[in-house]
Amino acid sequence: MTHPFRRTATRLADGRDLIYFDDTEPWLSGTSDREAVDERPLGERSPAGTMRRDALTGDWVGIAGHRLDRTFLPPKDECPLCPTGRGSAPSEIPAHDYDVVVFENRFPSFAPVATPASELPSGRDPLFAEVPALGRCEVVCFTSDHGASFSSLSPHRARTVIEAWVDRTRELSRNPGVEHVFCFENRGQEIGVTLHHPHGQIYAYPFVPPRTAQLLDRARAHHASTGRLLGADILDAERKDGSRIVLEGEHWSAYVPVAARWPVEVHLAPHRDVPDLVALEDAEKDELAEVYLELLRRLDRYYVKKNGSPVTLPYIAGWQQAPVREGRDVSRLHLQVMSVLRSPGKLKYLAGSESGVGGWVNDVPPERVAERLREVAT
Repeated sequence: MTHPFRRTATRLADGRDLIYFDDTEPWLSGTSDREAVDERPLGERSPAGTMRRDALTGDWVGIAGHRLDRTFLPPKDECPLCPTGRGSAPSEIPAHDYDVVVFENRFPSFAPVATPASELPSGRDPLFAEVPALGRCEVVCFTSDHGASFSSLSPHRARTVIEAWVDRTRELSRNPGVEHVFCFENRGQEIGVTLHHPHGQIYAYPFVPPRTAQLLDRARAHHASTGRLLGADILDAERKDGSRIVLEGEHWSAYVPVAARWPVEVHLAPHRDVPDLVALEDAEKDELAEVYLELLRRLDRYYVKKNGSPVTLPYIAGWQQAPVREGRDVSRLHLQVMSVLRSPGKLKYLAGSESGVGGWVNDVPPERVAERLREVAT
């Protein structure tokens, strides 16, 4: 292993899993153990909500009314992701400090505990299909520093986060009820975040989500007609064209896709054909920590205010991985980073065309976005 870290699993007061990924002393060597106990009177954990199938599209839609009560933009001294002892109340992490932590979401969209059968409607029209939303939702805290961001992490810490993504993808994929694992980060109130502390999430879905299914259909069709992987051919074509390439390393390249939907959108893909994060080799993970930080730092320099200061970019960053049990032979790992900010203070709204019929219109030529991201290289 080129990146040493220590993994320690424990449980919170309501039985949810919490896992420490330590890369610094005194925890790395085990000189200090993770013995802190969550003593909050939480009661029973939240059960899963339900899923209803949209008869018009075939899509599953989660119904999770319990999430209306989740914590919403609390002040710093009430942050549930800071270490316990730094604020006015115990947090989700009972330790006084940590490096990287993953724990089950207290307000999950999908959970391993089912809603009691007696609470589900019976005798409904088959067009109104409804089942428990069994799965898992986890929170990934990138650092104990409340004022940090992923882009401010050291390469060493970013590498630990990558190991956490790999670990959780591997473990969640072993669950027989999980069909797809999605690691992602929402940053910025414009995106809809409810907690300012730097963190991401992992959803383990009991179905293959619609966009992933669409990507899989295209990948299968391309492979059937050419014998090649669609993701590999796209990356090769972008590297040959060059006009939308943002950065290139030995193992990874970032580019603005030719048909980008969002005002700012970048894909980061490995040069080797791999289906998911688990398949990455150490050298690829080492470079990923470096190039991903460089990409995020460029994105935070993409826009500038009238006074010349940079604009912190709101974004969604998500790993497109192969589903757990299907299409793994034609799927290819890549990261998609996208922002709704079309200029400082102005947002891209998914209005009539996008929301109504999925007809996307992008006001910003992808080549211009790539050129700007090359200009602001470190």
